[in-house]
Amino acid sequence: MTEHTVSAYENELKGLAQRVAEMGGLAEKQIVGSIDALIRNDHELAQQVRAADPQIDALQRQIEETGILIIAKRQPMAVDLREIVGALRIATDLERIADLAKSNAKRVLAMNGAQQLPKVTGGFDAMARLAMERVKQVLDAYAQRDVAAALEVWGADGDIDALYNSLFRELLTYMLEDPRNIGPCTHLLFCAKNLERIGDHATNIAETIHYMVNGVALVDERPKLDTISMVPVA
Repeated sequence: MTEHTVSAYENELKGLAQRVAEMGGLAEKQIVGSIDALIRNDHELAQQVRAADPQIDALQRQIEETGILIIAKRQPMAVDLREIVGALRIATDLERIADLAKSNAKRVLAMNGAQQLPKVTGGFDAMARLAMERVKQVLDAYAQRDVAAALEVWGADGDIDALYNSLFRELLTYMLEDPRNIGPCTHLLFCAKNLERIGDHATNIAETIHYMVNGVALVDERPKLDTISMVPVA
């Protein structure tokens, strides 16, 4: 390769990573917006979260198209190929994180002003903050290609699971105490599960970082404390 070609190639890889970082920032904003809308029962904010989702989808498509184009043009090998594959994987996880945030916003709208349970909203705030922290940490680890920091996120996944289990039992108690709580609590259960799954996607990204840097998959079993089995609605 000529010096000019090498420089252009490096810029292409940097541009791909920058798009992933931009997508990560938007996904973080979606998490914050969706949980604020839930806690404040803010329909306008929930609508804004829903409306922002196509922008994230478009970024994912750009990342995929760029990654495929680089592979076709440059035929990268070893670490460069892992950088591109890693960017594509991370973009997929970020798109799913944003979808889960959008799902929570849709739940806010579906509850249609149902009376919130004040003791529960604190639990959601704590769980959302933890999920946000994990996403931010793993995106910082990606920016720095810091495997140790990524593994910290991977190893801490059980913290979100524990909060989810506690919130699940609390919501179930409310439902048993008063049948009128069944409707709103059902929506809140799905919201809690979506936050738990956001934490799972953060650990997926951590595993991808490990692969990108070390060239091998992380084969250890992921630590999980989720003892509740539910299937969320997207």
